Amino acid sequence: MQLGPSMPLIHLACWVRIMEVEKENTTSAITAEPSVSASDGQDPVSSVNASLPDPIQPVIPQVIAPSVVPPLAPIPALPPPRPLAPLPVRPPVIRPPVPQNGEVGSSDSDSDNDDSNARINQGGGEYEISEESRLVRERQEKAMQELMMKRRAAALAVPTNDMAVRARLRHLGEPITLFGEREMERRDRLRMIMAKLDAEGQLEKLMKAHEEEEAAASASIDEAEEELQYPFYTEGSKALLDARIYIAKYSLTRAALRIQRAQRRRDDPDEDMDAEMNWALKQAGNLSLEFSEIGDDRPLSGCSFSRDGKWLATCSLTGASKLWSMPKIKKHSSFKGHTERATDVAYSPVHDHLATASADRTAKYWNQGSLLKTFEGHLDRLARIAFHPSGKYLGTASFDKTWRLWDIETGDELLLQEGHSRSVYGLAFHNDGSLAASCGLDSLARVWDLRTGRSILALEGHVKPVLGISFSPNGYHLATGGEDNTCRIWDLRKKKSFYTIPAHSNLISQVKFEPQEGYFLVTASYDMTAKVWSGRDFKPVKTLSGHEAKVTSVDVLGDGGYIVTVSHDRTIKLWSSNTTDEQAMDVD
Repeated sequence: MQLGPSMPLIHLACWVRIMEVEKENTTSAITAEPSVSASDGQDPVSSVNASLPDPIQPVIPQVIAPSVVPPLAPIPALPPPRPLAPLPVRPPVIRPPVPQNGEVGSSDSDSDNDDSNARINQGGGEYEISEESRLVRERQEKAMQELMMKRRAAALAVPTNDMAVRARLRHLGEPITLFGEREMERRDRLRMIMAKLDAEGQLEKLMKAHEEEEAAASASIDEAEEELQYPFYTEGSKALLDARIYIAKYSLTRAALRIQRAQRRRDDPDEDMDAEMNWALKQAGNLSLEFSEIGDDRPLSGCSFSRDGKWLATCSLTGASKLWSMPKIKKHSSFKGHTERATDVAYSPVHDHLATASADRTAKYWNQGSLLKTFEGHLDRLARIAFHPSGKYLGTASFDKTWRLWDIETGDELLLQEGHSRSVYGLAFHNDGSLAASCGLDSLARVWDLRTGRSILALEGHVKPVLGISFSPNGYHLATGGEDNTCRIWDLRKKKSFYTIPAHSNLISQVKFEPQEGYFLVTASYDMTAKVWSGRDFKPVKTLSGHEAKVTSVDVLGDGGYIVTVSHDRTIKLWSSNTTDEQAMDVD
């Protein structure tokens, strides 16, 4: 049996097995014992041949057919989709014929127009909309029109001056004002009117009104320029001229004496200014409470020492003023001439006379309780008052945005000084008498030259109203305190602030320099304390604490030995540097 190259392996294995079987059968036949009897009379050879088996036919192995994979089950087909229901066919809308050649269409009812307006055309088909949708659409269109009108109005130039707004309204034939209408509302109304005219295309009317307005304005300006002759000034009275001349002569003399004294102290080897200041600051550091007295039934608002230190004057919200003898704080007299609360009191620097200010818009001049003069003219309540160093003039600050200068002898108003944009609260005079300083609720302090009437400095730095102001005796320092809780020191030579003291935790109601040399500065505050600061480097020296309410006013005696404070707790407290430890009062 020959093996072909393409015979599979299983056929080869069968053929090998067949050959092994044939070999085994042949071997067993040859080795078997040939026991054949002779008696049978057969030839041995023939017998042998007879005993041989028949030739074995080759066994052809069965070819095993490969296994057949059963076929997959067929996928069932999807059922056909159901047909959609046909859309309902609307009946055609019958429209009335369009009138032509000027014909007017007639209708039995007015609902035809509403129905036609309630239909919209989309893609060649007409659909009816509901009444609610129609109202929403109308509101949207109206809102868009208003928005476009506002945009158009915002792009127009509308005058900001109220008089110009009124004139423009008059030129347009509109009422210049409506009942209860304010300036901004009137301007907005003009803006909308102009936008409406612009939207309607009536620009000619608008431009004509604008040209008429400009022509009227230019004519008024020309007339004003013809009437006014620059430089413009307000002519003062003869009394003011005499007062300015007197103040100029007085201030020149005082300034010369001050400069001579400063030069002498600088050149004299026996004068040790640092030692004197150290001694004064040491005395100020030893200040202690010596006396405390109830001053009135209501809060106290002002206090002032007399020039010789023998008297103390106070005023309160009751409108009454009282005199106290020093240094025991014994009540001497009480006088009342104001109909409203008293706001300040000040002693004259040359007499034992005093002046009081009140919320009844008047100031009064007293001599030991007897009324000498009443100064009337302010349009609002008064705040602080101050005497000129010469003692001949009195300055008053008021909430009518002005401060005024009065002649003590005649009681006449010499000067009405404007310049602040808000109420004027504090007022102080330079020791030479040449300058006055005012402060107010506009957060500004202004320095005025009394000899010329000019505002020579505008001190900007405070961020809140300025309530207290004081000149230093050295002639070139000015202190201000305000609601921003700070005290600023200004150098008049450099025209700027050179030191800021974060003095208190509440507003500063008043500031005062020591009146002789300016060795120290005292500030009163609503944080219920008064503090003493060095005049050299403005460092803290002493805190005077003892009041139980806001400290409203403070004053310093000429030699710096006494400081008095008054408060809303209705008490007068006298602080002394000459008090021994046994005499000092205990302060909680």
